[in-house]
Amino acid sequence: MSTGLIIALIVIVAAVVVVAAALTLLARRPQGGRNLRRRFGPEYDRTVARHDGDAKAAERDLAERVRQHGALTERPLEPAVREQYAARWTAAQERFVESPREAVADVDRLLGELAGARGFPDGGRYEEQLAALSVHHGPHVDGYRRVHRVARTRVDGSPDGRAGTEEMREALVEARALFEDLVTPSRQDTPRHRADGAETPAVRPAKSAQHSHSHLPWSFTRRHAKGS
Repeated sequence: MSTGLIIALIVIVAAVVVVAAALTLLARRPQGGRNLRRRFGPEYDRTVARHDGDAKAAERDLAERVRQHGALTERPLEPAVREQYAARWTAAQERFVESPREAVADVDRLLGELAGARGFPDGGRYEEQLAALSVHHGPHVDGYRRVHRVARTRVDGSPDGRAGTEEMREALVEARALFEDLVTPSRQDTPRHRADGAETPAVRPAKSAQHSHSHLPWSFTRRHAKGS
């Protein structure tokens, strides 16, 4: 092999090493504001507001959430388990008409348990669970936050008192998006090919979870629910 060819190969290898190192460093850099905004959706703006408009502080907060929880893999739900969660949601929304506060507490517990079943931190660690959920379901996590806040005001007896029926109804309506995200099969539930070449069946959404949105009683107004 000639000296010139050897030198050329060395240069090529060195160039490949430099490019690989640059790409690795780029991948390890904190996500920029645009990427964070795309990932978290409305949660990005809420975090900026909680940091009094300091976008840099908010982005450090969100980037830390990604670092801690970004590698989390959501566990699939068995069809029977999905049916149970769908039935509990339906029971809670029907209970709202007569007992809105109890219904909100039911949904708060339901979302905490469902998130835990999907692989997120246990519902007993609410703040950690909410942070993890925001990384993977950022656009819909505020519904859970609102439901939890309303449920806590009832339990803790905060000075502002009790949330009104309309506020509770709106919280449950918003929380439904996160519930649907969590109860719907994820990508890992799609059909796979076994080693023998046969295709394993996908886990399908529970029928009640698929179709219940078509007859949800969320059109009722404040006068339809008792108590406030």
